[in-house]
Amino acid sequence: MPTLSEIVDSGPHKADALRLEMVVALRQLGAVRSDAVAKAMLTVPRHVFAPEVPLAEAYEPERALVTKRDGYGLAVSSVSAARIQAQMLEQADVRPGMRVLEIGSGGYNAALLAELVGPEGEVVTVDIDPFVTDRAQKYLAEAGYGRVRVVLADGSGQVEGGPFDRIVVTVGAWDLPPAWTGALVEGGTITVPLRMHGLTRSITFRREGERLVSVSATVSGFVKIQGTDAHDEFLVLPRGTKEIGLRFDELERPDTSRLGGVLDTPRAEWWTGVTVGNQEPFDSLYLWLASTLPGFGLMSVDPELDTKTVAPANRMACPAIVEGDSLAYLALRRISEDPAVFEFGAHGFGPEGGPLAALINAEVRRWDREHRAGSGPVFTAQPIGTPNDQLPDGLVVDKTHVRLTISWP
Repeated sequence: MPTLSEIVDSGPHKADALRLEMVVALRQLGAVRSDAVAKAMLTVPRHVFAPEVPLAEAYEPERALVTKRDGYGLAVSSVSAARIQAQMLEQADVRPGMRVLEIGSGGYNAALLAELVGPEGEVVTVDIDPFVTDRAQKYLAEAGYGRVRVVLADGSGQVEGGPFDRIVVTVGAWDLPPAWTGALVEGGTITVPLRMHGLTRSITFRREGERLVSVSATVSGFVKIQGTDAHDEFLVLPRGTKEIGLRFDELERPDTSRLGGVLDTPRAEWWTGVTVGNQEPFDSLYLWLASTLPGFGLMSVDPELDTKTVAPANRMACPAIVEGDSLAYLALRRISEDPAVFEFGAHGFGPEGGPLAALINAEVRRWDREHRAGSGPVFTAQPIGTPNDQLPDGLVVDKTHVRLTISWP
């Protein structure tokens, strides 16, 4: 006769145990905060929506489950990491009886939304890729959520069935199409991973007439939106190899034509005296630098090709600025007296590398004085063409459809 542990470690009991383990971990991470989201995640069988993934991996809180890649091997569709999904659901504050539109369909998140709205609510999920919608429809039915309406369409356009109380966008967006605002009830919210100068934040906006005003924002990352409102990033390789890359938003990039050979010049190093603990978050600093520094982009370093020419604070996506034939980037160094404490600084290359590094450091110090302990910026989106005197104070970023203002209290 099998023991209790053997029963739990096999078949559906194993999935139940892993689901419970995942939700407990998400509670500890602070991603799951409400009983409603916890119950939904305990109920929906995540593994059903990614059957090609080993059962245990399907329930790892930080693992995104890639379901489709393009010809370059890049993910174009996935079941996002459970931590990110939980955070977005908490942001969206979906309640029983609501009508919810999901842009970007993987199936699993739509099932979670169906649990949250209950039998009196309605969920519509939209995707531009028939592979994704066919897959979502199949697995939603298998998991018992056939009442979710799956629509094959460009999610940037109008979707029948509105207006909606909530819109949840599960693909990385660069813009906010007018169809999204138009599909919301007054006072309704849209939760969207929005890219600004290369940085993505999951922002919940509340509709106030024609404008959207943020009520929360968290760090996130999603595969990019496809269709009419897709926008690529512009990649610059200063050395002509993949070792070091500079990425700029397609419509927000500076002139990089004079950067050839810049990394062969001596490196200037400037330091701020501003420190950060090893486990202390400082994501608001990146947004502050993006909203105050000209020529802003993100530097990345390929670990397999790294020659140690540069030492950015973050080798995946580090704030950097470019001006003419010079560049600088944010840096960190360990303080010898305390191995758990680091100091912010900047490195510069090229004739103006030192002044550019000093400019970064000046903004790091200003962030430390004025905004480090704050709640972060408020984002306001208004239709393109809105006069400046009707915009709140702050950095204005013109997208195709909206004027986005980033205001720091």
